[in-house]
Amino acid sequence: MGVTRQTITSIECEKYTASLVLAYKIAKYFGMTIEEVFDLDNEEV
Repeated sequence: MGVTRQTITSIECEKYTASLVLAYKIAKYFGMTIEEVFDLDNEEV
């Protein structure tokens, strides 16, 4: 992914929001869409 383990942990614990590029890389890695990986319903706009 090109990021540290701490960054991934922070995303998992919802302490950090992934950039669009990172979100795309994570989704592509798992063969999923960004919407399938990340729950965007609870995010503030």
